[in-house]
Amino acid sequence: MSTPMTREPALAAAFVDIADTMVVGYDVVDMAHRLARHCVRLLDVAAAGLLLTDGRGNLGVLASSDERAQLMELFQVQADQEGPCLDCFRTGAPVTAVGLLRLRERWPGFVAIAQEQGFQTVHALPMRLREQIIGTLNLFRMGVDPLSAQDLTLAQALADITTISILQERALARSEIVVEQLQGALNSRVIIEQAKGVLSIRGHMSTDEAFEVLRCHARANNRRLAEVARAVVVDNGQAEEVIGSTKTLR
Repeated sequence: MSTPMTREPALAAAFVDIADTMVVGYDVVDMAHRLARHCVRLLDVAAAGLLLTDGRGNLGVLASSDERAQLMELFQVQADQEGPCLDCFRTGAPVTAVGLLRLRERWPGFVAIAQEQGFQTVHALPMRLREQIIGTLNLFRMGVDPLSAQDLTLAQALADITTISILQERALARSEIVVEQLQGALNSRVIIEQAKGVLSIRGHMSTDEAFEVLRCHARANNRRLAEVARAVVVDNGQAEEVIGSTKTLR
């Protein structure tokens, strides 16, 4: 994590980067991935992830800074609906879980998985605009102490601007459009996960590296992540093209 003095340029760059997504046709998944990575760079956290609702109360994993964070997010939404991030989404209030071993009775499954990944502290922050909650920003720490109040304020600000970015073109007056588009973002994430697996196997790389290859190719060719991912999944030749076009970036 940067020191307070050196963090200012990175902080400004993060807000500019996220604000740049507030244009027609922006990529929700790419924007959420940027937010997760910015959190790890700016805050004293080991990993970060975002959960997003489909508009019907069901949560799905939208983005994560690495595979460990994704594992924690997936566990929460798939295994018995337990964990600080789900509590945050249900209540709309931040949840801080410090020293997870002390919370084994509250979230037994979650704490067990967190311990396996080396996480001791979790902060879950609501992604909300007034009364509408669309998901949570989740921060995972290795230490058994919480983030500072200043860092939590910064994290919530990043969550807030991302929420506004997601909702700005969602026609809030027409809730059926909000549901459809949020569900579309989650569907996109599914095909992206499949493409990561294909690229990982064919390119002999980790899934994190595969995602960077996919993302770099999409941005270099001005295409949506989901569009490139779908092509990779259905066409072996496209997979080879994506790997070949980004070898110099890895």
